[in-house]
Amino acid sequence: MSRMQDTNASGTSRRDFLKGTGRIAAASALAGVALPHVHAASDDTIQLAFVGCGGRGTGAANNALSTSRGPTKLIAMADVFPGRLQSSYENIRRQRGDQVDVPADRRFIGFDAYKKAMDCLKPGDVVILTTPPAFRWVHFTYAIEKGLNVFMEKPVAVDGPAARRMLKLNETAKTKNMKVGVGLNSRHARHLQELAKRVHDGEIGDIILERGYRMHGPAGTFQSLPKPDNLTELQYQIQRFHSFIWASGGNFNDFYIHIIDHLSWMKNAWPVKAQALGGRHYRNSPEGIPYVDQNFDTYSVEYTFADGTKMFFDGRCMNGCYSNFSSYVHGTKGSAIASRNGDCGGPSAIFKGQTPRRSDMVAELKSPPGEEDWYLNEWNDLMEAIRNDQTYNEVDRGVTVSAISSMGRMAAHTGQELTYEDFLNCEHEMAPDLDKLVDWNSPAPLVADADGRYPVPQPGIKRDREY
Repeated sequence: MSRMQDTNASGTSRRDFLKGTGRIAAASALAGVALPHVHAASDDTIQLAFVGCGGRGTGAANNALSTSRGPTKLIAMADVFPGRLQSSYENIRRQRGDQVDVPADRRFIGFDAYKKAMDCLKPGDVVILTTPPAFRWVHFTYAIEKGLNVFMEKPVAVDGPAARRMLKLNETAKTKNMKVGVGLNSRHARHLQELAKRVHDGEIGDIILERGYRMHGPAGTFQSLPKPDNLTELQYQIQRFHSFIWASGGNFNDFYIHIIDHLSWMKNAWPVKAQALGGRHYRNSPEGIPYVDQNFDTYSVEYTFADGTKMFFDGRCMNGCYSNFSSYVHGTKGSAIASRNGDCGGPSAIFKGQTPRRSDMVAELKSPPGEEDWYLNEWNDLMEAIRNDQTYNEVDRGVTVSAISSMGRMAAHTGQELTYEDFLNCEHEMAPDLDKLVDWNSPAPLVADADGRYPVPQPGIKRDREY
């Protein structure tokens, strides 16, 4: 696959900028930690632990146990919610029983549970990090200290300080030869890999426009009612993480990042700036109770690449409206459907004109038999790199697309045009000291007002931070 081009409008290489920030880590982050090479022999069983036992974590663990690249075994689990951990354990045990060895004393609960789970592994094993992304830097820090290979879900950061911190940490991970996968599964969808190759080879000419859409009803924990009395603020905000920008980047980052990522890949560049709009519309439940989450119901972002090309992304979480979950690329010689339905749903297709009529279709691109599951592909690719000691680290790209996604979100929330550097250098750290949480009575990053409402973005009023 072709490499992404990382140049901003002024001609400055973003890769050079990121390397500059990363050199700080090489000198300071985790100073004194031993730096062994981290890989596993091809005949070893690779042991797994996972931190964050929700639906995505459970799915990732099942994928890791299903890989065709050698034997794997799950030996430890960690979460802050006992019921969620137990449900996940029962699910995985039912599906992959012979590969699951997680007795009660290796099922850890609490804010320090991630350390206990990783302590069960040896260097070269794999930890799966699938908590809300606000905690990614906390858990990645300890994985580096332990010399573990890592699979982490996207996004990997939700604000500028966390993004910079992840880049610094990753410089240390690279020196330790850690293999790190990031759950941007479009990159492992074989039909999209083929489309990217053809687009980069000029099959549809120069790209002149890209379009992405994710419009459907509310999903996940997008909307939240006032906190019930039986939960602390911290419990509630972590439990309903899609509702809180500090925890997840809001629905924008969690829902929209895949399409933003693969359209940037097709362009072979990253957007350098964004301007956007969005709004909160029907903000009461059917019973008339106000929703108190921080999300906008609609987003529309104009991303601009260094050469002036535009990428438009529209997102909506509202019932009763037109649904569209797809992405498109337009060039001087033709056009392409990247994703027909979903984050990376195939088959992709290339057309000789700008209208995706079947009569004008030049090529239909499907994943090969046995490689249709991009979630499994990303695990096969990671495990192959571990067993063959190949260089494999997706963190820098994961941080970049997390920041590009957040740049669009912040442009909508502030009402300003923002550059990549504006976002990356913003000093608003939404949830500092997450590594110091002790229990559910620890201070939450947000405090509700007397009516149970949390701060929301106010475009044009709060212009240098999101709330």
